[in-house]
Amino acid sequence: MSLIPSFFGSRRSNIFDPFSLEIWDPFKDFPFSSEPQFAKETFALVNTRVDWKETPEAHVFKADLPGLNKEEVKVEVEDDRVLQISGERKVEKEEKKDTWHRVERSSGKFLRRFRLPENAKMDEIKASMENGVLTVTVPKVEVKTPDVKSIEISG
Repeated sequence: MSLIPSFFGSRRSNIFDPFSLEIWDPFKDFPFSSEPQFAKETFALVNTRVDWKETPEAHVFKADLPGLNKEEVKVEVEDDRVLQISGERKVEKEEKKDTWHRVERSSGKFLRRFRLPENAKMDEIKASMENGVLTVTVPKVEVKTPDVKSIEISG
């Protein structure tokens, strides 16, 4: 391995050569691509923010999905108590005459999964969407507190 770059002839690739022109990709052999389009899809997946709060009556999930309508979002529940929120942000159509100066909004598919607790009423889940915020309400099974009856002690 040479520490001096070769300006003449062909260049052999070596990840340990500090002057190598090739960048090592640790994910090169994974089943997905490291192309910029995949990076955008990954960003969309990671960027989908979801809050989960528990109230005395229900578990409430709120997902920020700006620019999407309810037809572009899917809410599903699997048999093993897994709530799944998925959808896709479509890429804006590019016109040949347009000049892009900055692209910051993410596009691509997203998927979030949450294992629901044992006290969730699986058959009463409701979802609504308003102003780009998806709200999924999962009612809880009422925990019946045992009636306590005082008994007078004689004697």
